[in-house]
Amino acid sequence: MPRLTTPLEADTAAGPSRRQLVLGAAAAAAGAVLPTATRAQAAWPSRPVRVIVPFPPGGLTDAYARMYCEHLSRKFGQAFNIENKTGAGGTLGAGEVAKAAPDGYTLLISTSTPTWQAKVLYKKLPYTPVKDFDPVALFPSGALLVAVHANVPAKNLRELISFAKTNKVGWGTYGAGSWAHMLGDVVNKNEKLDMIVAHYRGEAPMLTDLIGGQIQAGVGSVQGIMPHIQAGKLRAIGATGKVRTPRLPELTTLVEQGFTAPVFGLEGYLPFAAPAGTPRDILDKLAEGVREASATPALKGLREQFGIPNLPMTSPAEVRRTWDQDAAAWIALATDLGITLD
Repeated sequence: MPRLTTPLEADTAAGPSRRQLVLGAAAAAAGAVLPTATRAQAAWPSRPVRVIVPFPPGGLTDAYARMYCEHLSRKFGQAFNIENKTGAGGTLGAGEVAKAAPDGYTLLISTSTPTWQAKVLYKKLPYTPVKDFDPVALFPSGALLVAVHANVPAKNLRELISFAKTNKVGWGTYGAGSWAHMLGDVVNKNEKLDMIVAHYRGEAPMLTDLIGGQIQAGVGSVQGIMPHIQAGKLRAIGATGKVRTPRLPELTTLVEQGFTAPVFGLEGYLPFAAPAGTPRDILDKLAEGVREASATPALKGLREQFGIPNLPMTSPAEVRRTWDQDAAAWIALATDLGITLD
């Protein structure tokens, strides 16, 4: 009996079946899609990038953000757009970055308060400080100056402490939970003083009251305080950090004056960070852009203006090590002082 040919065998004999053609087309399409997806991922950034600064325009944090983002926009051919999202001590803006997709299109340039200290400053947060961010770089903030009104008879911090024992003294800060806040609380605690630590929404309003005599002492940036020193309205009586600020080389540091608590010698950093889980290659590209920008005349000029002698940290190992160490130090300090903001 002759053997019957099955439909499949007949189709095969006559050439590729419709099913085979469909499967082949699907395989070809899949092969075409995979390289395209890979290329799209490697092409970061393929659209504008949001960079959130959780503080108002003006000041060092905002200045850093604008100058570095201008360079990054040129380098990558996509706009790095600054968004100043203020509120709740910087935690509103930082929280938005923490909850964003870790794809390199939402970044944060901030002080350490919302990224580190907020862990103990606030009982309820919509994100977890330290853990919910991957650091790209750490921008040095330079020294903070302790300054007094010209009528206050103090030339160093020890003399201000003596003055505060018999006179009412208001100590101004540029924000609750800030480095300036912690300095005031440590002086009060260690010297058994009762200075009023007054918090302002930024450095400018604090300096207005300091110049006007509503408060007697205040802590701020070199750039912010220098013009008022030169005008004879304020007097610098000490600086934070372990080395003297280049803008006032004759001014002794608080460490040189004999104040040994860690808060006096800490180096301040402004973190540049992405949501946790951002691919390492994107973080590395951003860090490379920061290194390139740091060597430009514009950024050199900004560091000189604010009396900052050191470059940003961009090495992944160094950044991560300093991020972890300094976060722990600031959190421990806030815990020890018992500072809470809600």
